[in-house]
Amino acid sequence: HEVGHALVAAHSAHADPVHKISIVPRGRAALGYTMQLPAEDQFLLTRSELLDRIRGLLGGRAAEERVFGEVSTGAQNDLERATALARQMVAMFGMSERVGLAHCAQKSPAFLTGPEVSLQRDCSEHTAREIDEEVKALLDQAYAEAKDVLTVHRDQLEQITAELLVRETLDGAEFYRLVGKEMPRVKEPAPPLPVATAKGV
Repeated sequence: HEVGHALVAAHSAHADPVHKISIVPRGRAALGYTMQLPAEDQFLLTRSELLDRIRGLLGGRAAEERVFGEVSTGAQNDLERATALARQMVAMFGMSERVGLAHCAQKSPAFLTGPEVSLQRDCSEHTAREIDEEVKALLDQAYAEAKDVLTVHRDQLEQITAELLVRETLDGAEFYRLVGKEMPRVKEPAPPLPVATAKGV
């Protein structure tokens, strides 16, 4: 599952570079993770970058289907995030030719929704139906493309999975070495600011 995320990202032109892959469980919610970091500070995202992000989110489920012939519940959070991103593209960012430039949703107040983005519909029933169909089409296309990437690079999927089972964690440099690519430059997180303390403490 995690190698699926990482491989789809590595073979997508506009995806954030893979920084680390781990199959060490983090509580009951996550049995592993794939960490991607942007190469530079980003304040805007293009349609291509958003599509690659959705494709990467669906790469875990695509890997399960390709290898085992069925899927598990492990992709629940990935599906939530991919669906939310696709809906924002269609309803808020004007990135759908069918729906057009209309801004058809509003973000719910943060104190009502928590950290996850929740959208309130601001359109007719007909437009809402078109948005749902466009979101489904975006997700279906991204999922099909993720499966295609993993089919073409099935040997890498098997090789990196075997390595990860032995080592449990791979850093970005080792992952890209196994993929046969040079690791993209990753912007390191800024160091924490010094904490002011009272004089004499």
